[in-house]
Amino acid sequence: MGRVAVVTGGSSGIGAAIARVLAARGDLCVLIARRAERLQAVAEEIGGEAEPCDVSDRAAAEAVAARILQRHPQIAVLVNNAGIPGRTRFLDGDPEVIETLIRINYLGSVWCLRAFLPGLRAAAPSDVMNIVSVSGVVAGPPSGPYSASKHAQLAFSRTISAELRGERIRVHTVKPGFVETEGFPQSWLPRPVQRIVIGPEDVAAHVLRSLEDGRGETTVPWFYSPLTPLQDVLPNIFTRVLSRIPKAP
Repeated sequence: MGRVAVVTGGSSGIGAAIARVLAARGDLCVLIARRAERLQAVAEEIGGEAEPCDVSDRAAAEAVAARILQRHPQIAVLVNNAGIPGRTRFLDGDPEVIETLIRINYLGSVWCLRAFLPGLRAAAPSDVMNIVSVSGVVAGPPSGPYSASKHAQLAFSRTISAELRGERIRVHTVKPGFVETEGFPQSWLPRPVQRIVIGPEDVAAHVLRSLEDGRGETTVPWFYSPLTPLQDVLPNIFTRVLSRIPKAP
């Protein structure tokens, strides 16, 4: 049996694309997601395993990790990819949506890392791949709560990168820009912006290169990188610009 990779959010989109490239290089992929039928279909396609689970539920994440670790005590790669979109606002958005964004996009990564850490330690040198977002460094309407969840996930990823450095567990933080997937359709973007939308296969290829080259924190596509510090450098200008964005219907 080759290396074992656990991929959350593996039933579609970026997660399924990452699972395909990892399986193609010989990894046995154990896929985690909420939609059991979709998850099983992807697992059968790549010769992997399916474990339906809602990673935002800490007890459920711990239980599914215990089952997987019983079969596979060594986890070479953990991909924290599970996430949901959230085009809502802080002031008048659905409180349930805001809470769910934090539970899945941020806490889901925390619970999965804690649950699979024994397997990662047993397989060291091993890798943790956190799929964050450019929204983790640039925030504004109409998706402020989504950005907040990704800000939190980014802080988590940067922190554990330092904490695990001495344990031969490499932490990679990938920040995609606009990606067209079933869960994140980008048709709402202005036509000029749609030219820079990429597909999940582009992110998966970047993830594979990051794992093989030990890149740490990266942005995909690369040309977002110079833009992301601008809000830190010019916060007041950003506020004036973002305040002119029309409110979503």
